Amino acid sequence: MSIAIKMPALSPTMEEGTLAKWLVKVGDEVRSGDIMAEIETDKATMEFEAVDEGVIADIAVPEGSEGVKVGTVIATLAEEGEDPASVKPASGGAKAEATSSAKVGEPTPEPARGEPVEPPAPASQRSSTGSERTAGDGDRIIASPLAKRIAAEKGIDLATIKGSGPNGRIVKADVEDVQPAAARAEAPSVSKGEDRAPAAAQDFGIPHEEEKLSTMGKVIARRLTESKQTIPHFYVTVDVRLDALLKLRGELNSALEARGVKLSVNDLMIKALAQALLQVPACNVQYTGESLLKFSRADISVAVAIPGGLITPIIVDAGTKSLSTIATEMKDLAERAREGKLQPHEFQGGTASISNMGMYGVKQFDAVINPPQAMIMAVGAGEKRPYVIDDSLQIATVMSATGSFDHRAMNGTDGAELMMAFKELCENPLGLVA
Repeated sequence: MSIAIKMPALSPTMEEGTLAKWLVKVGDEVRSGDIMAEIETDKATMEFEAVDEGVIADIAVPEGSEGVKVGTVIATLAEEGEDPASVKPASGGAKAEATSSAKVGEPTPEPARGEPVEPPAPASQRSSTGSERTAGDGDRIIASPLAKRIAAEKGIDLATIKGSGPNGRIVKADVEDVQPAAARAEAPSVSKGEDRAPAAAQDFGIPHEEEKLSTMGKVIARRLTESKQTIPHFYVTVDVRLDALLKLRGELNSALEARGVKLSVNDLMIKALAQALLQVPACNVQYTGESLLKFSRADISVAVAIPGGLITPIIVDAGTKSLSTIATEMKDLAERAREGKLQPHEFQGGTASISNMGMYGVKQFDAVINPPQAMIMAVGAGEKRPYVIDDSLQIATVMSATGSFDHRAMNGTDGAELMMAFKELCENPLGLVA
């Protein structure tokens, strides 16, 4: 019996991806563990391994195809003993739904992982074309089944909600934090089609070339927009004197040279942020809408630039790890991030983030919070500045660091305490190795 090979969910947040490259062709024999394709997710390009054994009888989705929904049949495998030429291409699942939806002009996204599938709406709630029930002004409301159920339970009018999913689809996260009164209050300011798409590009005849956004680029743009629109950011900046930290780094690197380990300034910053979060647990939290998740461990997501976007590999439990371990892990994670070889658990999660642009000579910047986290540290360059030391003006190496905080999850004083703890650890760095 033939086997349908479907678009996998390579991360908990993945709803669709790009089938970047096929590494097999029709007629090829595959075994469990063979790499069949490269798939570009919302985070990275990842290899897709075969689970079953057999011969490729059909490839339904050509390489380079974008927006392939999770669960879509992408190929058919003939099992041992079957004649590949006689095998009919597998069908059904998400592929069939997408074909059906296309007939009415708009694809129906697969439900996000964790959102149950519900049966179609009754005929009385559907139009003659088979599309979902529409709002009073004629606009189609696209929402996941779970989002609809939550909205119904809370008495929320979906017409007042801006969807953050594909094609403006309303998903669980869009409705779970909304109260009915808040939704009604926001309704007058929501105009038809508002914020659903950027303004049309206008080149004004200026010579240019157009570069298509990758799946990752699109997701980053959407998530950053959501972050700034939905999270009330507040910012706290401190100046940190680095002379003692740089001196300690030099001494540690001399001691670690025989082991082939070299500490970067960023490695020490990761450790300092993690320890500061453990000292000020009010900032090591996550806002859920109904409650706060208070973490007892500091897992630091570290921003790493990669071709086509940004990814944040995680140093797990950075507060208790040695500096040499952090340096070794960070080097490995960064290298594999640039090669697109990180596994989902290595870049999903984290309790807080750090972004260092000091190597570019940037003095200070404000970073955008990476939801669902509640804070991110932006680190600038260390530079020689006039600095008052023991009531006298001297020259010191000083760095500006800015924390971006979610005001729903913590107060301004909490953010200030965290920044002071971070400053103290950097200026008295023996605490990082104690």
